[in-house]
Amino acid sequence: MEPAPLAGVRIVAVEQFGAGPFGTLHLADLGADIIRLEDPSTGGDVSRYVAPGQRGTDSLYFDSFNRGKRSMLLDLKSPAGQEVLHELCGNAHAVYANLRGDVLNNLGLTYDVLGRINPAIVCVSLSAYGRDGERSAEPGYDPLIQAEAGWAALTGEPGGPPVKSGLSLADYTGGIMAALALMAAVFDAQRTGRGRDVDVSLYDTALALHSYRATWYLTAGVPGDRTADSSHPSIVPFQFFATADGHVAIACAKEKFFRALVQRMGLPALAGDARFSSFDERRRNRDELLKTLQERFREQRTAHWVGLLRGHVPVAPVRTMEAALDRAELEQRAMLAAYRHPALGEVTTVGLPIKVSGFTPAYRPGPALDGDRDAILTEAGYGAADIDALRDRGAFGHG
Repeated sequence: MEPAPLAGVRIVAVEQFGAGPFGTLHLADLGADIIRLEDPSTGGDVSRYVAPGQRGTDSLYFDSFNRGKRSMLLDLKSPAGQEVLHELCGNAHAVYANLRGDVLNNLGLTYDVLGRINPAIVCVSLSAYGRDGERSAEPGYDPLIQAEAGWAALTGEPGGPPVKSGLSLADYTGGIMAALALMAAVFDAQRTGRGRDVDVSLYDTALALHSYRATWYLTAGVPGDRTADSSHPSIVPFQFFATADGHVAIACAKEKFFRALVQRMGLPALAGDARFSSFDERRRNRDELLKTLQERFREQRTAHWVGLLRGHVPVAPVRTMEAALDRAELEQRAMLAAYRHPALGEVTTVGLPIKVSGFTPAYRPGPALDGDRDAILTEAGYGAADIDALRDRGAFGHG
């Protein structure tokens, strides 16, 4: 077995709740050593106390974002805590802070400070609205970002209320973007010997994800109108259809798929109809085409249409979360992560979606609160007497 892709990469993480930890979760799965510095004044990460599946200072919520990492309590507002931070950063590739933008300077989590100790360190900030500017002090959470960045207004049926995604996608994509930024900057620092500050915000990430819709609007003034049945704004048919017992998703992104669709559905006349002869014609005559297809799809159950179309037309059943998280399917796709947690028992969840040849992730429980303090400090060169002295000086809080 080859070493993990990120074996030897050390990241000091001052992260909390979901966005930041989701990014470093995947780095940990790839073998990076993630040292979480948790705030003793709050009892560590607040996500440790989120139900269901919460026991003491451990929870299934926390473990979902923090498997395979290490934890120690450290008061970064105290001089002793800052000394420990500097010692840890002297031998780290990056410090990754998931805090309000204005807090970074107060805690010295910037290259201006840490670069004096380790010129090659990368200082990543993931915040709601950025580390600088008039909104840097504002806290931000996933629903707020989805609302303000225009996602919710694009989601749902025309004429209905704005709708947030059922998943915390602003948080998750922000975390992944921050992890990507970290690795790009670390790669550069390994070449040049010089690190830098890296700034990622949830809001900017959400704006970037508008992608082609932003190009259409900013270049050609095309508004962001909602479309019915989760349909594509210009490609037809590319949407959900109601069936006799549920819904099915169809994506005819090529001409050959449209022709195969209507042939296999027993509607060959549609292929030769001039109104539906191209992407642009189908878009202009969307209502007429969809009326016929919708009536046909309702005649049979979802399983019938999936069986008839799969292999010929891009098709998928619209499934519940419970159906999608089928254990046998997850295992077959190497997407099942299972391990025994000392407090939570057997934990089963989804694993690393990145497949690297010669490497299989070794999933481990999330860290106990402050559970790795002695090991981390010993690795950093502290002896037992030194650790006692740090404790007396309030490095780990005053609890």
